[in-house]
Amino acid sequence: MKKLIILVVVLTAFYACSDHNFEIEGKITNAQNSVVYLEKLEVNKTSLVDSSKIDKNGVFRFKGSVDMPTFFLLKLDERKFVTLLVDSTDQIQFSADNISFSTDYSISGSPGSEKVKHLNDYLFRTNKAIDSIQSLISITPKNSQYNEKEKAWRNEIQEYYINQQNFTKQFVNDNPFSMASVLAVYQKFNNGEYVLQDLQTLKMVASALYSIYPGSGHAQSLYRETDQLVKQVKKSQLTELVKEYEVNSPEIVLPDVKGNDVALSSFRGKYVLVHFWSALDRGSRILNEVLVENYQQFNRKGFEIYQVSIDESREAWLRAIELDKLNWTNVGDMNGSVVATSNYNITSIPSNYLLDPEGNIIAKNLQGPALYQTLNEILN
Repeated sequence: MKKLIILVVVLTAFYACSDHNFEIEGKITNAQNSVVYLEKLEVNKTSLVDSSKIDKNGVFRFKGSVDMPTFFLLKLDERKFVTLLVDSTDQIQFSADNISFSTDYSISGSPGSEKVKHLNDYLFRTNKAIDSIQSLISITPKNSQYNEKEKAWRNEIQEYYINQQNFTKQFVNDNPFSMASVLAVYQKFNNGEYVLQDLQTLKMVASALYSIYPGSGHAQSLYRETDQLVKQVKKSQLTELVKEYEVNSPEIVLPDVKGNDVALSSFRGKYVLVHFWSALDRGSRILNEVLVENYQQFNRKGFEIYQVSIDESREAWLRAIELDKLNWTNVGDMNGSVVATSNYNITSIPSNYLLDPEGNIIAKNLQGPALYQTLNEILN
């Protein structure tokens, strides 16, 4: 019985020590007998977790538990709040004054919250400096020296923008696995523009955080939004490429392996790779392996290949199609398909153009990983 009691005591002590509770102990001057609130900051809302009355000495306390770094708001009212990033065993010491609660506080015992403060403080100083210079521009009398002063001031503003962007980018690169980088991604200048503009940095941190904290709503949301942004950017780039060519794809009508004429335009409504090749060209044969893999993966999603042979040997052409297992439309007049190659300005093989469902050229010479990446972006 005595051994059992000892075992229970040991186990109780063990689980008490392993309990992942955080504590927040703080002091707010000039706020005696007020109430401070702790709210969980979720993706689209906040939810009240606890409240604590500030005693006559300005002291308050909170205890709680989290299983991953979590954002909270420490609030006096709707205009006075501080963002915290709390981890499971943080022992937080907080101090501030009621008057300057949101902008002038100290915090320790929470690495995540300290990073958040560093981010917010830096952006606050940047926005304040920019606003001050813009005020000078607006109130300065318009005299003979004004244009020169305005130019200098605007250059100074631009320098503040660049410095802030560089700071934020460096912060994210230094802290890719910290949830504080979520805050960095969503920070804005006072003019409403996002501070972080670098797409590669955004992709990196979104992937890193999602891999470490797949259960975090913030990490999930950042990952989804980044994925959508990447697709929008790629779509915009493809649109610009269409404008660059400014013409739809020229028509091609050539016989297939059975001798039936097949028009390129018959594939309208699908993404079509117009691919020029030769059965006798080693590079073409190697690239056929890549085409087969992509065709198997994307054909069901609206992708077709219209492969134009420049061969003169029908026997070699048919043998290559069979050996390479090319199960899409293959055409060629066995006389070099000269008209088609001329219309598409083909000077070397293998060469290709990717057409959108309306027949517009949206990419050129997609080979290796580039073909998969482009198809994956537009068809997934």
